Amino acid sequence: MPATTPRVLTDEMIEEIRALFPRYPTRRAVTLPALHIVHQRLRHVPLQAVVEIAELLELAPAEVQDTLTFYGFFKQNQPHGRTRLWVCRSISCFLRGSDEVLRHICRRTGVQPGQTTPDGRLTIEEAECLGACEFAPCALANDALWKCLTPEEADRLLKTLK
Repeated sequence: MPATTPRVLTDEMIEEIRALFPRYPTRRAVTLPALHIVHQRLRHVPLQAVVEIAELLELAPAEVQDTLTFYGFFKQNQPHGRTRLWVCRSISCFLRGSDEVLRHICRRTGVQPGQTTPDGRLTIEEAECLGACEFAPCALANDALWKCLTPEEADRLLKTLK
């Protein structure tokens, strides 16, 4: 008798995904919201969750995986930190010093973009654009937009995350 893989989706996640069915024209259309639900709860979407979402939506796991890997927002192999700090690297932010701010943040935290601090508190990410060019350079810490960043302001941001 083969060993079964432990289930990743909780009953609450499954019910929340099923509650979306009436709002969308097809189950395939629920793929992205389902990924968001799992990612929000687990801070990543492990491969087993992809399989379970596919079963729930009556899709092939490859279809769910395609959606997952299209978006850079989702983590798959390991959870991101409790805070995700996205530093914008659009042309506006770059011209106003986002590369300097990012280097400063990396020096202060000891991690590089895409990495998480050893205590699991912070993951540093690079964003293609945060849509706040008038506040360049900017960063997004979870849902909080930090505007007109300097290295000194970045230190203040990091202090709020501790």
